[in-house]
Amino acid sequence: MKKLINDADAVVRESLEGRVLLQPNVSLLGSSQTVVRTDRVVNDDNRATVPVALISGGGAGHEPAHAGYVAHGMLTAAVSGGVFASPSVDAVLDAIRAVTGDAGCLLIVKSYTGDRLNFGMAAELARHDGLNVEMVVVGDDVALSDDDTHAGRRGLAGTVLVHKVAGAAAESGSTLREVHDVATRVTGHLGTMGVALAPCTTPGADAPSFELGDDEIELGLGIHGEPGVERTRLTSADDIAQTLVGRILDDLDIVDGDRVVALVGTAGATPPSELDIVARGAHTALTNRGVVVERLWAGPVLTSLDMSGAHVSLLPVDDGLLDLLDTPTASPAWPGFPDARRPALSVVTTPESADRAGGPKGEADPFVRQVIDAACERLLRARTELDAADQHVGDGDLGSALARGARAWLDDPAEGDAASLLQELSARCRRAIGGTSGPLYGMLLLRAAQALADGASWGDALRAGVTGVRELGGAQPGDGTMVDALEPAADAADSGIDAVVTAAREGAARTSDAVATKGRASYLGERAKGYEDPGATAVVMWLEAVREAMSQQ
Repeated sequence: MKKLINDADAVVRESLEGRVLLQPNVSLLGSSQTVVRTDRVVNDDNRATVPVALISGGGAGHEPAHAGYVAHGMLTAAVSGGVFASPSVDAVLDAIRAVTGDAGCLLIVKSYTGDRLNFGMAAELARHDGLNVEMVVVGDDVALSDDDTHAGRRGLAGTVLVHKVAGAAAESGSTLREVHDVATRVTGHLGTMGVALAPCTTPGADAPSFELGDDEIELGLGIHGEPGVERTRLTSADDIAQTLVGRILDDLDIVDGDRVVALVGTAGATPPSELDIVARGAHTALTNRGVVVERLWAGPVLTSLDMSGAHVSLLPVDDGLLDLLDTPTASPAWPGFPDARRPALSVVTTPESADRAGGPKGEADPFVRQVIDAACERLLRARTELDAADQHVGDGDLGSALARGARAWLDDPAEGDAASLLQELSARCRRAIGGTSGPLYGMLLLRAAQALADGASWGDALRAGVTGVRELGGAQPGDGTMVDALEPAADAADSGIDAVVTAAREGAARTSDAVATKGRASYLGERAKGYEDPGATAVVMWLEAVREAMSQQ
């Protein structure tokens, strides 16, 4: 499996070295895989004055956890083992000795057998050294019941909320007992549920950790690449978010009127846009149940390498816990913002642009309206085909982009004379399509509309539109763009619609024989030869639809 690594055996150390280069005020502890706050390494001069130390860690592969949380207001040190493997007793012990002063140290441990054993044994040895060490174990996994026959509920992404609350308490000067108590309070009222759309692959492995069908998802999985507790069918993001939230609410007995914070995290490979959709869905699911969402955070908080999926963590809060969660931290991995607030969807409106004022005007032209409808319907049907064609030479979204413009018209078609209909369609294309095609189609239709309003023929209107496209985009015939179909179509406009379609089709076909010098395919050079420009193909498609609509009159 392809990875951006040098040596599978050196992944953890090299990753941590990169983290230390990127993250202020942290250092590696000798030759180990432990990251510490540089200003909190204990010596004879500061032993009596440093605050309570917080140490967490576990297997690597969960970045930015745990080293990303080593900062003012969160962890003092993070101890990393191998990928998905607990660090050794001695590695944990060395970290305790490095940062623990007279105020003591709290170990925050995720509930996995290896972590509990290694951190627990290290705590015992540190106590023999005379150090004051306490430990809390986080088991926030609501997918597993306490009554099941297994090693216990696993520690998942909710552990980060424990880091944040305990870190704020320790930074404020709280005693070890006080820090331990607030951390224990959080661990007792915390729930997390995750979903995977695709498995992860560990460095050096030849295959993913498990297999999932194209329409399957895993619910209730851990963080070490293991499968979940339930396999089901892929549904919408909102349905998945509702399932995750519902399981947690039921497990924690959170009811109408309760206050919570919600932390939505990526499993590793989920794009930010999808994570934002899940966060939106989680917020909707919570508010629909009457739960007050005091804070909503999302980001890569505790991942599983390149697993595709997400998890939701919920924590009931009062004003005291909320203050600790809102306390600023220097951690670059914490997803909170300085201006903490209760999430609310804010929407502002602006005045409609001039070309929308009053809508289309003039006597209704049902024929032009029918032709526009036909062209839009053809582009909707061609969405998948054009996306596939665009993958050869571009970013694979042309069909989807043009379909957005078509849908913007078909969902609310306008009435009016020919010029105002084209002007309205221009406005909708500009708003809905975006990218490169949006302004080009907006210009094509706007110039054609202006020409018609000035009394021009349809042929002259098409030529005016094509001139506008060339001026705006800078493309000429032969550059391998939509102009290669539009220009010959415009030249043939006075010879009838059959000649227009034929000329456009021949022009589009020629784009497969040359190296594109403009547009999406120009970046690929010779690699794009043999593929017809999808923008030109789309022009042929809607022109053919126009011809068919005209033939039915």
